[in-house]
Amino acid sequence: MDDIVRQAIAKWPNVPHCYGWLGLDDRGSWYMRDDRTQAAGAFPASKGSLLKHEKLVDFIHRNYEADDRGCWFFQNGPQRVYVELESAPWVWRLGAGDSVTSHSGRAAAVRSCVMDEHGRLYLDTDIGFGLVHTLDMEQASEAVERGLWVPDELAAGDLPARFGFVRSPQTLE
Repeated sequence: MDDIVRQAIAKWPNVPHCYGWLGLDDRGSWYMRDDRTQAAGAFPASKGSLLKHEKLVDFIHRNYEADDRGCWFFQNGPQRVYVELESAPWVWRLGAGDSVTSHSGRAAAVRSCVMDEHGRLYLDTDIGFGLVHTLDMEQASEAVERGLWVPDELAAGDLPARFGFVRSPQTLE
């Protein structure tokens, strides 16, 4: 978390949390969801505006965390902005030598592998659970074929409880 964010929290400790305004899709892209977007439906059916401002996206990445309930949020100064997840809190990109990096650029070590009923591949890592990016599925399938990862089969609906995350913190409020 950025120092400026810690200072803002200390200065204004009782700022209400924000729900429904930010979404993370299956490709690791962030979406701003205004009132009209939220009224049109739940994420991801109603996504909102794709965030393209590089410095804003980097700020979100540096201040992206989970609370004790498994709800993921972006700490925006003193305000906690909870994130609506399309599938999982992380989107994994695969690199050379089977390296795994999150959509936010954080390196991760794989602990286990899961495939859902739709054929989507997920990795549980030392920094959390996430979906393998669609562009990296060929490399991921090669890792499975080599026996590096052995997928367990789980229904997509069972993943949040099994891996301790909440797809829609807004539904808890």
